[in-house]
Amino acid sequence: MPAITYELQAKSGRARAGTLTTPHGTVQTPVFMPVGTQATVKACTPDQVAAEGASIILGNAYHLYLRPGHELIARAGGLHQFSNWKGSMLTDSGGFQVFSLSELRKITEAGVKFRNPIDGSSHFISPEVSMAIQNALGADIMMAFDECVPGMSSHEDALAAVDRTTRWAERCLAAHARPEEQALFGIVQGNVYPDLRARSAAALVPLDFPGYAVGGLSVGEPKDKMYPTLAATTPLLPEGKPRYLMGVGMPDDLVVGVALGVDMFDCVLPTRLARHGAFFHPDGRLNIKNLRFREDPSPLQEDCDCYTCKSGFSRRYLCHLFRAEELLANTLISLHNIRYLIRLMESMRASILAGTFPESHMSYVPEAFHDLVLAARA
Repeated sequence: MPAITYELQAKSGRARAGTLTTPHGTVQTPVFMPVGTQATVKACTPDQVAAEGASIILGNAYHLYLRPGHELIARAGGLHQFSNWKGSMLTDSGGFQVFSLSELRKITEAGVKFRNPIDGSSHFISPEVSMAIQNALGADIMMAFDECVPGMSSHEDALAAVDRTTRWAERCLAAHARPEEQALFGIVQGNVYPDLRARSAAALVPLDFPGYAVGGLSVGEPKDKMYPTLAATTPLLPEGKPRYLMGVGMPDDLVVGVALGVDMFDCVLPTRLARHGAFFHPDGRLNIKNLRFREDPSPLQEDCDCYTCKSGFSRRYLCHLFRAEELLANTLISLHNIRYLIRLMESMRASILAGTFPESHMSYVPEAFHDLVLAARA
């Protein structure tokens, strides 16, 4: 039997509502996945994250390889047992993290040599090593080892990365040791060049991965390049398999991504922004450090059902916690931000099932991209 199954339940234009079933549960899509880089969603307990509606989270194979080590996690029973997360889990391959170390790494056809930014030690990750790491971690979904070039790279550099990503994807499939327990997703690359996205998809789709990711977007390119590139890419992916846009978590990006046919998203933003006092709100991104919140008795958001808002924590209290550098501030604002994005995904799913999407969510879409989103409705 396959490690995962995906059922497409409804469409509203390109937007999709589906059900993804993994060995650790059912995931309703479209879905936002909080990121637990070091086997923890920062400042939050697993039960708190689950209570905000998260059914699947992400772990980072690169960071977990460096510490505490994938062998240790395997001896502990795998990443689920090690971290006490009971829901579904995805691990990325480490490709993005390795390639972001431009001063510390060297790429060859065999793989990537790099220096550990923590202690300077030398390491090597190849497609085969990445598969061994992720097989040891044991997440429900794992990602192929790919080459991600910076946003707005040259066509020549992006072409080389696309073809290497394809060759590495074939090696990943050959090295994957647990296909009946863990689903391996391929990653479509190509930077902002539609012809290269088409080239990448044409090479990867015949390999019959259980799901496909769109990588190499939201890595420095402007949105007027990102959105049209995504619009050109999603129709190239199989209709009956999940589609994952990697590293995206701003509300406008989520709405546009869903409108263009994406099912899964992840990003560190909810917790990263929280550590700087920023919280999501229908009026935009606000910051609890602002003086105007010092005596504000309101919750972060009046109609929010997150733990922080429904439990009566006020803006003035959270402002105090943040200014006093109390750790509870990070937890309470993180929970709100996580719930805000999950609630947004839930509302989009409901509107797709009702046939009212994307009109129901156009307030999130920058005006310059209304035509792009509405065109996907046809």
